[in-house]
Amino acid sequence: MRKITNLSALLILGTVLACSQTPSGKLLVEAAGQAQLGSFEIAVESSPPQIRVGVPGQARLWTSLPGKSFINAARGEAVVKESRGSFKIKDSIKAFCTQQSITAFEPRPDRLLIRGELACTGGESRIPYQLMFQTVGKQLRFEARVDSKQTEINRIYLTLNSEKTESFFGFGEQFTYFDLKGREVPILVQEQGLGRGAQPITIGANLTAGAGGDWHTTYIAVPQFITSKGRSLFLENSEVSLFDLRQDDSLTITVHSSTATGRLLSPGTPLELIEEYTLYSGRMRPLPDWVHRGMVVGMQGGTNVVKKALAELDAQKAPVAAFWLQDWVGQRTTNFGKQLWWNWELDRDRYPGWNEFVADLKQRDIRVMSYVNPFIADVAGKKTNVRRNIFAEARDRGYLIRHPDGSPYLILNTDFSAAMVDLTNPEARRWMKDVIKTELIGSGASGWMADFGEALPFDAKLFSGESAASYHNRYPEEWAALNREAAIEANRNDIVFFCRAGYTKSPGEATLFWLGDQMVDWDENDGIKSSITGALSGGVSGFALNHSDIGGYTTINNPLKDYHRSKELFLRWSELAAFQTVYRSHEGNRPDENHQFNSDPETLKHFVRFGKIHAAWFEYRKALMEEAHKHGWPVMRHLYFHYPEDPEVRRLRFEEFLVGSEILVAPVLDPQAKSVSVYLPKGEWVHLWTGDIKGSAEKGTRIDVDSPIGKPAVFFKKDSAAGRAFRKELEKQGLL
Repeated sequence: MRKITNLSALLILGTVLACSQTPSGKLLVEAAGQAQLGSFEIAVESSPPQIRVGVPGQARLWTSLPGKSFINAARGEAVVKESRGSFKIKDSIKAFCTQQSITAFEPRPDRLLIRGELACTGGESRIPYQLMFQTVGKQLRFEARVDSKQTEINRIYLTLNSEKTESFFGFGEQFTYFDLKGREVPILVQEQGLGRGAQPITIGANLTAGAGGDWHTTYIAVPQFITSKGRSLFLENSEVSLFDLRQDDSLTITVHSSTATGRLLSPGTPLELIEEYTLYSGRMRPLPDWVHRGMVVGMQGGTNVVKKALAELDAQKAPVAAFWLQDWVGQRTTNFGKQLWWNWELDRDRYPGWNEFVADLKQRDIRVMSYVNPFIADVAGKKTNVRRNIFAEARDRGYLIRHPDGSPYLILNTDFSAAMVDLTNPEARRWMKDVIKTELIGSGASGWMADFGEALPFDAKLFSGESAASYHNRYPEEWAALNREAAIEANRNDIVFFCRAGYTKSPGEATLFWLGDQMVDWDENDGIKSSITGALSGGVSGFALNHSDIGGYTTINNPLKDYHRSKELFLRWSELAAFQTVYRSHEGNRPDENHQFNSDPETLKHFVRFGKIHAAWFEYRKALMEEAHKHGWPVMRHLYFHYPEDPEVRRLRFEEFLVGSEILVAPVLDPQAKSVSVYLPKGEWVHLWTGDIKGSAEKGTRIDVDSPIGKPAVFFKKDSAAGRAFRKELEKQGLL
């Protein structure tokens, strides 16, 4: 086989996303045919040359563009740069193979094989490929494979039809846009970055640490979507992929592999498509009652500080479910603010009398939650009261990811470095589970934040020998699985751990998710607004139980602009959180410079009031969690889920959302705003606070709603039993 002629192209994925070159060639059909697989019909036609996939009796599902290749390939060389969990990938394409022929159409009892060749640039080489279809239940599985043995082909492209007005939803947690039509969406799990396009913070973060992020950077990226035409597709690959949705008439999927494997779903409603998809991804289980019948209060500072806060909460008769004490391991000061000692053992100096303290809280039915992540930092000579050096144990036993030369791979976080546990090593997994069972569960924790998981370097050497580039997106799945296994092995089915990073099958492993580290501001790229967009898009991809840090997390001191949490932002975020799966506060990375839940009496009263409001729809929330487990449907839903025929709802991002199908929330998301514009879809809706009936039984309507602090715009369906029960409970408690 002759050498492929080189072409030059550049594909950049990461903090800066440049326009990529999408391959396109002609399609020649030498072997046409038609086959039936389950409920799917696949046809290859010669005039015009194209492939069609459909379901008889329904609208056509997917087709290729007439006369154009739908499988293409390339040889690329990726240069990957990592900085604090943020990645930039420059993919230099050396050759394209774009002229496609179909030379064989081979129906078999359980599958269909389509074979052919791809002619590479200049006609100097022809590469065999194979496309296989087979049914898995109601799903049509496909595998497109290019012969890469002699040519080193390592990129494959799939191009299918789309429509100009077709909207695309999903792709994991997408924090800036809900409808991704017209954009390139990279599927790469990583730090979301600081600012994500908001200025001046993004520029500053990029200049100082290469960690500013962009609209597409996310902790949870999933190669899955549904469309406004009732279509859905997902990949089974774990390699980096890219979905190019910029063309009016097509979409192109790039996979950094010579094989692309995935599934097409039968046409359906949004909820039907999510239900079918989550059969593959896994579904989340209902949370134990204790964690969502009250407030999860995030605190740091030690035993006496927590006791003082508890007394303040008691005075307000607060329904406290748990104290989340992330600094149980001790606290260090870095250039980013207050961080933790990543040595997973209790700091008895910071929390003296810990066992008695935990026991006293348990008697009051208040749990303690803690913190862990897959990084381990060497604290030798840095922390004075170390009893167990976790890093030394892992290093000496060979449990850490390694450089190609075999040395432990240390990753810079802020101003300290740490190594990740190699989850491909069975012994390392067992050891890390033992750390969790002994140090976290053994210390009395009923749950924890299972942080990070998105930072595996692409050039790391893994115990299993598999490519870190292919394992990178899977690492957070395995991290969640490890935490679940630890809880199961400890015989603790009441454990709740909440994850930040994730990939396709994470929902089947984690007990809860949270939306990561938003800035402490109102921004739509990386503030309170983005947390809503992220939750709604994640709900399309099976992340059914999710929530955000009340008040946001990232606080920045900068000569150009300080980002400090204001009182108003905290109050409004509390209102939003009351209608999420879990009501949990966070002090942020610079607690002393943020407004906190007990900074003044007014804030404390407001925080507790909305904790009570959250507890008041406990029974409805339990029912929604059962729906999540049975169907994969999220608690917090975009209006499109229930009103797909209404074009107005497709334009919504963060402005409003549904809780289940019965409650509509339009939070106040701008400073000094006293009212919001609310779109009420078709039907009659009851205003939660006044009982007034709004909306129209015939069509959707837009209204302005007074929303002073303490009374966000919330409605429920006129005929909703859950809504009436919620309002009755609020009235009973004097919360209206």
